[in-house]
Amino acid sequence: MAIPNYQSIMLPLLQALADGELHPLADLRERLGAHFSLTPDEREEMLPSGNQSVFDNRLGWARTYLKQAGLVDAVRRGVFRITDRGRALLENPPAQITAKFLERYPEFIEFRDRGKGRNKNEPAEAVTTETPDETIEAAYGQLREELVAELRSQLDSVSWRFFERLVIDVLVAMGYGGSRAEAGRAFQKGSDEGIDGTIKEDRLGLDIIYVQAKRWAKGSMV
Repeated sequence: MAIPNYQSIMLPLLQALADGELHPLADLRERLGAHFSLTPDEREEMLPSGNQSVFDNRLGWARTYLKQAGLVDAVRRGVFRITDRGRALLENPPAQITAKFLERYPEFIEFRDRGKGRNKNEPAEAVTTETPDETIEAAYGQLREELVAELRSQLDSVSWRFFERLVIDVLVAMGYGGSRAEAGRAFQKGSDEGIDGTIKEDRLGLDIIYVQAKRWAKGSMV
């Protein structure tokens, strides 16, 4: 089964708290993972940043949205309990709890609009199934891809002299040598218009690395 989005998690999460007892987040994670029949790999699948698992991120935002709507209470760090409002909702539960559904609670609307500077008379933004973290990471990924494409386009047009300096600068930035002047040097232009040169493996210059770089275009080196 695919990892559920945060809106699909909200109702099962509230139901998992229905007994009124205190529930640590770790226990809720295990219970909901079993509820959605997630495999070990699905439970551990990471966001592109690698900072958190997708499931944990979505569970976290589902919990946050329920809390901001007054349906769940954080008793202490990492421990949660259903509120009277949450129990009342479960007496006649909806088919699904969504961000749109939570707009019936003024506290949630205030939370949603907090910090946006949006006029309350303006229409609400379209609700997505992505968490805020996923939206940010997707936008970052798109910008990164566009930047990489632009850099590749620029590198296709630069002179071989600029290209050889750039390669040495990149190696210095990666930690080789000490400074641009100390780290290495490029030799004269080769027949393949790449670079041939040397760079010190460390600041002491105890080992020398011979460098050759080539630009590829349409399946051939230039």
